[in-house]
Amino acid sequence: MGNHVSTEFVPLRIAVLTVSDTRTRQTDTSGKHLVEALQAAGHHYEDKIICKDDIYEIRAYLSAWISAADVNVVLITGGTGFTSRDSTPEAIIPLLDKTIDGFGELFRHLSYADIGTSTVQSRALAGLANNTLVVAMPGSTGACDLAWHGILKEQLDSRHGPCNFVPHLAADAKCCETRN
Repeated sequence: MGNHVSTEFVPLRIAVLTVSDTRTRQTDTSGKHLVEALQAAGHHYEDKIICKDDIYEIRAYLSAWISAADVNVVLITGGTGFTSRDSTPEAIIPLLDKTIDGFGELFRHLSYADIGTSTVQSRALAGLANNTLVVAMPGSTGACDLAWHGILKEQLDSRHGPCNFVPHLAADAKCCETRN
């Protein structure tokens, strides 16, 4: 792991994708929570979309953001369970250049305190695609809050050490220094 830490905060450009067959703008509390959390942390909110739990629709939105120069991070909420309609991992995995196995492992570890062994049914995951961080978490607002405050808030902060995701994502991240 690189020891990249900056003395200054580097705001990232973050998009949010809610995967759901039932949520609307009015009922999408998870997506709204993520937008509020990223803005409160000082990041830039680029876009928010609600799409059906359909592999190809998810891939279309995700591919557009991965190829866009103005998006560093895509946060996806929903579609990570075991029902026949849950297809977020299947949509995402073929697009990733690298997986970040530790995200899903840590999320399930933290989640165990809230939901016990039911956490084994979470298929939360993360990875890098074209220098864009892609994070998929369950669709509940509580799960999004846990992922944000338990993992993402620190890992998306360029000042967090001994390492964070920022040097791998943002062109602006060249300000980050390597600590020895």
